[in-house]
Amino acid sequence: QVQLVESGGGLVQAGGSLRVSCAASGSILSINAMGWYRQAPGKQRELVASITSGGSTNYADSVKGRFTISRDNAKNTVYLQMNSLKPEDTAVYYCSARVVATTRATLDLWGQGTQVTVSS
Repeated sequence: QVQLVESGGGLVQAGGSLRVSCAASGSILSINAMGWYRQAPGKQRELVASITSGGSTNYADSVKGRFTISRDNAKNTVYLQMNSLKPEDTAVYYCSARVVATTRATLDLWGQGTQVTVSS
């Protein structure tokens, strides 16, 4: 079974920094795109940042210049470094990944979500 497990998150003051991590585990052949989404109360889930297997990145306009997505392919892990955090960044953050399992099945997976709260 392949799964994504997130870590990090928590409570931080505005202007502070936080890093969240997401590790894929199980019978993995390869991982294509990985990304981070977030969902604030009463709002739809939105893409925060994504990264391809080759390292190309994409960011939501609201986080450009403040957040950095990276991945360690050897560890099957994706990171989101969040700097200059604002109260409006408060949300549950979910990682996602398109994983090719050893069975050759392609799986679109989600992590369980981790809460990020930014106090003003």
